[in-house]
Amino acid sequence: MLAIHRLPRSGGSMTALPICETQEGEVSAYIPTNLISITDGQIYLEPRLFFSGVRPAINVGISVSRVGYKAASQGMKEVAKGLRLDLAAYRELESFAQLGMELDETSQRQLDRGARLVRLLTQGQYQPEPVIEQVLAIYAGTRGYMDDVAVEDVDDFEAELRKFVKAEHAEFYQAFEAEAALTKQREKDLKAILKAFKETAWREFRRLRRTASAEGAATPGQT
Repeated sequence: MLAIHRLPRSGGSMTALPICETQEGEVSAYIPTNLISITDGQIYLEPRLFFSGVRPAINVGISVSRVGYKAASQGMKEVAKGLRLDLAAYRELESFAQLGMELDETSQRQLDRGARLVRLLTQGQYQPEPVIEQVLAIYAGTRGYMDDVAVEDVDDFEAELRKFVKAEHAEFYQAFEAEAALTKQREKDLKAILKAFKETAWREFRRLRRTASAEGAATPGQT
């Protein structure tokens, strides 16, 4: 006989993760539409993004979380509130750019920043990041601190920033980790930290890399 047992102190809710494959990306078909109507959101994964190196390959324009925003920390809400729209606009501008259309200066800046944000959000396999470090990186990306960083250098920028904050501003990091809220004073401190990082640690990292590259290029010609 089938019996249903309720876990002690549980809310009695049921969690399910239905998965379906769309045909030719058609999310308005019968089965996808029904799944969307009975769930609290959907994550839409796109093969095109996956094979272009964007992983997880989430289409931010179609994906929706109806409860995720409420469950997020205050700091994450603050830095990510415009991220979805920025990425959606980037995808649209990317399509125009691929068609060879000339973009104005504002659109080009938005396209360039979008490329850096996509790289920033690309996550290594089996490499989860603490929420506090996600907030730091997204803040730097969305507030323009990476606008002069080459797309291929975004991963190094994020890694060096993480090390810099932990080593040089451990008290700030620990306080932010304990209470992931981006207060006015904390944001002011973060701006100062990012400014100092770019003027010191990041500048030194780039200098050392240039030196190593120059030495590597000179070595083959030596006898």
